[in-house]
Amino acid sequence: MYTGFKHLHSTLAYVLLAGLLISIVYVLFAYLQNKAYNRKMALLGLICAHLQLVVGLAIYFVSPLGIKGASGEAMKISTARLYFLEHPLMMLIAIVLITVGYSKAKKLTVAKKQNGTVLAFYLIALILILSRIPWHVWPAGLAG
Repeated sequence: MYTGFKHLHSTLAYVLLAGLLISIVYVLFAYLQNKAYNRKMALLGLICAHLQLVVGLAIYFVSPLGIKGASGEAMKISTARLYFLEHPLMMLIAIVLITVGYSKAKKLTVAKKQNGTVLAFYLIALILILSRIPWHVWPAGLAG
């Protein structure tokens, strides 16, 4: 079961990155061209992020690298620290930013402000996500 979740989480990472990039590019063009806000395009990034969060939380609690690996000694080991603290915390912050950006945009009435809000929050979230992906296991994360 753990291996299946690990493969799913690795695969969904690509889906999340693609969904966020599509949302960001679409909203960027809408912002620059003063077009109407398309909530469904922003929803694409939001759904991908939350789906990845659910799978990531399941892995965090069953993986030996997740919460089970948390200790004072593990803080001294950069790889262990990445898996049990840095990666989950940064991803959680990024998903909160995506959710807040989507929610704020929904409450606004001016299309330019809606697009700008989603663009800003999603871009910051994407930067945070990219900063804490365990690149040393990519693309091998799918193979094993």
